[in-house]
Amino acid sequence: MNTEPRKKGGFLKLMKAVFWSFFGVRRRADLESDAAQLNPLHLIAAGVIGAVLFIVVLLLVVRAVVG
Repeated sequence: MNTEPRKKGGFLKLMKAVFWSFFGVRRRADLESDAAQLNPLHLIAAGVIGAVLFIVVLLLVVRAVVG
């Protein structure tokens, strides 16, 4: 078991990780760094929020084009 304390990742690092993950473009080094520094629950919450925002933006774009 790893006894090294977890370093805290900042909010911007969390959002950057989620943003690039939506595109499927992640380097292995970044993935390992995120796994060591970011809280998995925060990543899940940010991912869900990002998905909801993406859907809302798509719906607004479709309504603007169709309407």
